[in-house]
Parts: sequence; C-alpha cells; structure tokens
Amino acid sequence: MKRLVIVSNRVPVPKEGLRPGGLAVVLKDLLARQGGMWFGWNGTCHPDAAHLPPEHQQAEGVEYATIGLTPAEHRNYYTGFSNATLWPLMHSLPEHIHFERRELATYWSVNQRFCENLLPLLRPDDIIWIHDYHLLPLPALLRRSGVRQPIGFFLHTPFPAPDMLATAPDGGTFLRDLLRADLLGFQTADDTANFIFAATRTAGAVLKDEDTLVFEGHVVRVGTFPVEIDPQAFARVAAAAADSQDLKRLSGSLAGRKLIFGVDRMDPTKGLDHRLAGYERMLETYPERERQVTFLQIAAESRTEVESYKALRKKLELQIGKLNAHRGQADWTPLRFLTRGSPRPTVAGYMRLADIGYITPLRDGMNLVAKEFIAAQDPENPGVLILSRLAGAANQLDAALLVNPLDHDGMADALERALAMPAAEKRERWQACWNAIANRTALGWGLSFLKLLESTARK
Repeated sequence: MKRLVIVSNRVPVPKEGLRPGGLAVVLKDLLARQGGMWFGWNGTCHPDAAHLPPEHQQAEGVEYATIGLTPAEHRNYYTGFSNATLWPLMHSLPEHIHFERRELATYWSVNQRFCENLLPLLRPDDIIWIHDYHLLPLPALLRRSGVRQPIGFFLHTPFPAPDMLATAPDGGTFLRDLLRADLLGFQTADDTANFIFAATRTAGAVLKDEDTLVFEGHVVRVGTFPVEIDPQAFARVAAAAADSQDLKRLSGSLAGRKLIFGVDRMDPTKGLDHRLAGYERMLETYPERERQVTFLQIAAESRTEVESYKALRKKLELQIGKLNAHRGQADWTPLRFLTRGSPRPTVAGYMRLADIGYITPLRDGMNLVAKEFIAAQDPENPGVLILSRLAGAANQLDAALLVNPLDHDGMADALERALAMPAAEKRERWQACWNAIANRTALGWGLSFLKLLESTARK
C-alpha cells in the first residue's frame, strides 16, 4: 500500500494524550489507515527555526514531521500574507485585504523551506496531499525539485471569481503553480467553476473536458469534494450531552424562552456584526418577541494579531453593549455573547437545546457547524436552521431557511418565521437536511479524494 503524505500549514501534533479535533481527526485517521506522515508547522516560533531540521514524532501509527517558524516568518507569512491577504481574498472581502511586498516575499520563502525540508523525507511510492491557501506554490516547487509522485491539493476556503482573483499579487503565478498538481479539489461546484474559468482565462490552461485541464502538457483533474462530518456520531454526542450540568444550567436560565444559537470563530467572514443587526431588527420589527427569546452566540477569538480581527472585536463590543443596554430589561438580557470556546460535547448539547441555529457567514467554504446543528437535533422536536445562502453547506442543506447575510430585514423575517413555524414543518425541513448528510462521513470524503487522485496519477 502506498504511503500517504499530508502537508498542511499547521500539524496538530498530539500532546499529553490530547487528540486533535474536527477535520484533523479525519486526516489523522486516513494516515493511520493507509500508513503515512503528516508534515508542516508545529506551531512554535524560534529565531533559529530556519536552520533547524524537522522534528519527528510517532503517535497512534502516524509519523509527524514538523518545522518551526521564525518570529518574522510567523508575522509575514502567517499573520501577514496568508491571513491578511489571501484569507479575505478567497472569501471575496476586498475591504479586509492588506498587502505588503515583504509579506509576499516571506510567503514564497516559507513555501520554499517547506519544500526543502519535505524532499528528503519522501519515498518513491508516496501519495502527496497538500492542504489549503497557505501552500499555493508548493505543488510547483515540488515538481521543479524533481518530485514525480502523485500530488493532490484541496482548498478548504472558497475560490474567488476571476475578477476578484485579479486583485491578488501574483495571482496568475499561484494559478500556474496549482496546475502542477494531479488533482485539485474544491468545496462547491461554484468554486470548481471559478477555478476552471480563471485557469483558462488567466493561466493559459486548456479545458479538455468538464473536469480535466491541460497546462504545458500536464494533465490535471479538478473536482468538487464537499467536506463532511460524521453525523451519526455527532448526534450521539448531542443526545448524551442533554443530561449534562452545563445544559441543565443553560436550560434553567432561559426561563422558558426560545433559544437562538450561533457558534463561530470571531472572523470577519462570519458576518457576526450583520447577524447581530438581523437579530436586533427582528426585535424592532416584531416587538412581541421581546422577553420570548434569548440569543446565545459563541465567538472564540482567533488571529488576534491581524488588524481586521482587532477592528471586528471592537465593533462587536460596541454593538453588543448597545443592543443589551437599549433592549434589555432587569430580568432579561437579549444577547449572551461568549468569546471563549466551549468543549465540543457542550456545544453539541447547546445545538440540541436550541430552537434556532443562526448561521449566517458572509462567505464560507463549507461551514460544518450547519451540518452539526442538523445532526444534533431531536428528530421528534427539531430546531430550525437559518443559514446563509453564501455558505458552501447551503448547496446540501437547501431545506434550511436560506438568507442573504447582508439583508437585515430578511434575517429578521427568517427568525420570526422560524419562531412561528409549525412542528410538522420543522420536522419536514429537518428530515430533508438530515437525508442530505446522514449517509456521508468525513472519512468517506477523504477516501473519495484519494481514490480519484490515485486513478488520475495512473493515467
């Protein structure tokens, strides 16, 4: 069996017996199943990191090979170009894009260092799977270094339309670099179509058929691979959490009020400010709902060094204070806003308790939280999912109440509709969403990508 080599910006090396969470578990399980190595940054910064060899660790049948970053690399490659330039670019938010040439130069040099440190660790029969926007140049760097093994690349973010991509420094170069892979995977059909259009118009690739491009004699397949969760397992976690003390305390504090629930990272792409505005508009438009509802939003802080994230935090603090001061009463706080994360089982329980899942990103590659909300519900008494139509998950969960995350009146109306929805309609909508995810698994997502990568590389 061929060895799988996963390359990502960050490697969740197990520490003190703790397992990684989310998609990291899926990738680790793929590696353990097939035998393999996970290569990337270990999360540390050190002034001499550029001169140190990779560190190696074995855990649960997986080899971890990791390198550190220097403080300057972390500042320019990670905080700078990756998250202040590429992240908002991929999410089509030009007002949040910040660009510095030195940050782009460091981005290239870190990718080169990834390549140089990975090369000695590769075996002739490896399959290489590269992940996400931090490593756009890596397929071409490996090819130029003589690597002939199959290379796959999966983008976890959206892929922007060509006119948006044109604002990216070296955007055409990144396209040509990605075209050196054998298989490129995207979250939605729109992302795949955007890439094909950009590759043919900007990079000079030729479309051979609907899912195959030819670039300078090299054939590359493109495909849509929506990331999945393990819905059956998440449903069990949510049901088990229903009797926990955390859930009992939250339920008791609601005093019979309906619970609207959201959970995200604190990120400009998540549309948190518009989400709060939509909720406040609902209270304005439907004043009879005052004291009938409570909105609990968990928004764990992230990327606190990036200026747009700092600005968002300040904006939200003002917005939250104003909403609660203006709308709140002595025995009723309309909005509860938490900036620290909660354990996964607790969040699953909150989802099961909630009458409404309120998930309205401005743009999202997939949004697994929406799928988790569906999985968490009691089939006999499910909550209603309100979902941004700009989230990748909307393609599968089209029985949710889909909204424009910039339309505050539309979100207010959707909240009222969900609060007033008859039980039979709730069950019907939930069942349609459940049917869309029930027979899919995260492991199946990974295996389907690898299967197509192997078959593509053999041609």
